[in-house]
Amino acid sequence: MLIHSTKLNRLLPRRLKESASSFLHQKRLAHNVIGIDLGTTNSAVALVQGNEPRILENEEGGRTTPSIVAFKDKETLVGLPAKRQALVNPRNTFFATKRLIGRKFEDDEVQRDIKNTSYKIARYENGDAWLETSDGRQFSPSQIGSIILQKMKHIAESHLSDEVKHAVVTVPAYFNDAQRSATKSAGQLAGLEVLRVINEPTAAALAYGIDQKKSDGVVAVFDFGGGTFDVSILDIDDKVFEVRATNGNTHLGGEDVDLLLLNRIIQQFKDEHGIDLSGDRMAVQRIREAAEKCKIELSHVKEAEINIPFITKDKHIKLKLTEDELDELSLPIINKTIDPVKRCLRDADLTAKDIDEIIMVGGMTRMPKIRKVVEELFGKKPNVSVNPDEAVALGAAIQGAVLSGQIKNVVLLDVTPLTLGIETYGGLFSPLIPRNSAVPLKKEQFFSTAVDGQTGVEIKVYQGERPLVKDNKLIGNFKLSNIPPGPKGTPQIAVSFDIDADGIINVSAADKTPYPEDSPYHGKPNEVSIQVVGQTGMSEEDIKQILEQSAQNAKKDAEYKQHVENATRVDILCTDAENVIVQFGNLMDEEDKQHINSILSSLRTKVQDVRERGVLHDVAQMTEEVNQLQTVTMAAVKKVAARQQQLQKDNSGSKGDN
Repeated sequence: MLIHSTKLNRLLPRRLKESASSFLHQKRLAHNVIGIDLGTTNSAVALVQGNEPRILENEEGGRTTPSIVAFKDKETLVGLPAKRQALVNPRNTFFATKRLIGRKFEDDEVQRDIKNTSYKIARYENGDAWLETSDGRQFSPSQIGSIILQKMKHIAESHLSDEVKHAVVTVPAYFNDAQRSATKSAGQLAGLEVLRVINEPTAAALAYGIDQKKSDGVVAVFDFGGGTFDVSILDIDDKVFEVRATNGNTHLGGEDVDLLLLNRIIQQFKDEHGIDLSGDRMAVQRIREAAEKCKIELSHVKEAEINIPFITKDKHIKLKLTEDELDELSLPIINKTIDPVKRCLRDADLTAKDIDEIIMVGGMTRMPKIRKVVEELFGKKPNVSVNPDEAVALGAAIQGAVLSGQIKNVVLLDVTPLTLGIETYGGLFSPLIPRNSAVPLKKEQFFSTAVDGQTGVEIKVYQGERPLVKDNKLIGNFKLSNIPPGPKGTPQIAVSFDIDADGIINVSAADKTPYPEDSPYHGKPNEVSIQVVGQTGMSEEDIKQILEQSAQNAKKDAEYKQHVENATRVDILCTDAENVIVQFGNLMDEEDKQHINSILSSLRTKVQDVRERGVLHDVAQMTEEVNQLQTVTMAAVKKVAARQQQLQKDNSGSKGDN
């Protein structure tokens, strides 16, 4: 158990010009740090040459590459070749697997995907969601991601004379620790050292703001891609890019619109012909591709035709869809982007009027309806000059050039999306890093033991916004042992949170008690640490629920926290009184001991009521009892002291007579 000691906060300056790791990379890297946008639907790779970032084309001349991997016989296909054969090999063609990175098989989002994919999603032995081929081979989403990253690496090397070893890879802003770590692992599997994992909307802002012609100001990035949605608000000031707030949904995107359109087509065909195509993998894949093509067409024309001949035997699918019909069908998906935008503005302490520019990123932002919704949200037309498919990769390349020293004087300050802290005595959540704190950062706080003779403390790391740990999410725990036994409150336990520029968290605890030189513990290091990797992914709904519950229960939580803190204070003072009885009880009047024990019994019951039964006693009344306990205990101790003094006098007198 831990209690707060004197709080010594050592928070690094918010505006970090460069992290130490960046400095080291600048010293040892040449150029050729590529930027990769590992997208749900498409991926892209870019490089800064001269002072300009540019997209590197693949062998087909495409500026983006489908994020699709297929296994055919003994061959592994990636990108367009994999997409072309998906109709004849749907069981072994894996797409949109980014949605599964860092997720558990039991996650609600994964369970939804299982029903809507042509390939099999399996439960791996550690509970993670993996992919399985028709011949039983299993691959983690990180492995599939690594194959796509390796493709990006090869594309870059085809444009360069040297081998590419270093990269900056982008992730959705709301990716949690497990998903970020899994993305870095994918890079390692691809033979790349991922120097930095940066948020997609932040990368897009870099691509926008690096242009000297653009004026500084407050920028909102609305990033709606194939599988994820993010919104970030940044201050751009003289090449310092500081993220003020971020929000989003890691399982919302164009794939969901494709799915709605797919289900509508299947249902319409069933209504007309009485045939359910949902169990026919090849038919579903053909309809999915036609749905995606129709959606893209309706971003440019008012009406499009879906024409799929011989979908089954002699039956065909032929229907027309208008832009208005697609808008109506997509509205539930589009509306899910509104709340994250509003929350992001609140977290940044801004209104829509304070935003100078809205940058649209991601393929879905080509949809006229989405642009209209964004214009209504912010009260101004969004900036559509940035290529929505390329901005993220270009921004990643710029960050790579900053790390290599190729681009000077550009600083990127990102944020962590949720509050982080540990459990302290009484089940309290002690926040160390508030949400939307700039990263990288390190923060240290001192705690101590809660009971006498305590030789170990368990550090439980939580993520959330509520004052009690039971209402937050446990994301890791470890134990610091071998603490020398002693009085409570004596050891100085330093708990340190270190969040790197990738947003990955390391937590450590160290015994920094200044033991005397003759102690066997003097100069002996005692430290333990873990890298916190979330056991399960937090969905946008989880995060939304956390924030809503925090707001709804703020008053109640504050009151309950006051009662818990008071119970902890009373508990400690009761222990002090009990120690007095142990030490001096045999010298006390029996009446005084009974009086002290009576008050102790009453207070102990009330402390137990608060902690175990949720019964809240009047704080003022408990304080009055504590004061009475201290008064009675002090009076009893004074009597003991007076008796001892009198005894000493009597002994001295008797010696003098002799």
